[in-house]
Amino acid sequence: MPLIYQVAVGNTPPFYETCINSVSRYCERHGIKHYVQRHPIQMIRPKNSCRSKNAMRLGYLPIYEKESAFSWLKAWDEICIIDADMYIRPDAPNIFDELPYATVDTDRPWPVYELSEYAFAGVVEREMPLTNAYADKVRKHSRGQFDKLRDVEWDWQWHGAHYYNMGLMLFNRNLLPYLHGQTPEQFIERPEFERFVNGEGHWRWSTDQTLLNYWIKSERMKTRDLSWKWNALYGAIRDVSEAYFVHFFLSAKLPCKGAEIPEIIAAWEAEI
Repeated sequence: MPLIYQVAVGNTPPFYETCINSVSRYCERHGIKHYVQRHPIQMIRPKNSCRSKNAMRLGYLPIYEKESAFSWLKAWDEICIIDADMYIRPDAPNIFDELPYATVDTDRPWPVYELSEYAFAGVVEREMPLTNAYADKVRKHSRGQFDKLRDVEWDWQWHGAHYYNMGLMLFNRNLLPYLHGQTPEQFIERPEFERFVNGEGHWRWSTDQTLLNYWIKSERMKTRDLSWKWNALYGAIRDVSEAYFVHFFLSAKLPCKGAEIPEIIAAWEAEI
């Protein structure tokens, strides 16, 4: 059985529970284990913080709590980390079909299991059907976050760097060799990641996204790009009607600062 892992620590907006409940129903439909981390585990603090007071309001950086899921690879072959502000539609297919850890060869007289060569899958932000305004933000964000990281290949194109939106992370046990036996806390505290955790320069406003993308590139990890439908950025995508997972990542910029999201979701479900 695969696992979907979510984190909701601190004072989260009420609509998070609406989204989390949609994930619970999704997991029940597809026979997936669902776990929500409600209390901090890593409590990562910058050694030389350049972070804002708001980022450190809890006394630690909650953005790095999601990596707690890495420790679950000891017990689970396949894991998907999904942000708590992501809604799953009732008719969404099983995401774990996109990155199976093992497949069965049925053409032989006895079952033969073949392990996947991929360790990680995610949605590339520049490849989404973005609005013109947000596409411009992606280009600027690419330069600010990744231009100075020239020891890895970012596959630069006119619409920005090749980086994953880490609101959704799908991976399997093939990820373990890249963790080098480290705990999630030891992983985040690697010396090469200290600048990201500190929030130096443009990374002052970065989440775990820059750190994880840099890690994937530097390790030359075998990855798979998923359809935008698995992580549709509400307000940045031209049309989310065909999406499986809708990510309310800019809820604070909505007219009612996210309070209207349960009504938006209810209207969608009434149409089904």
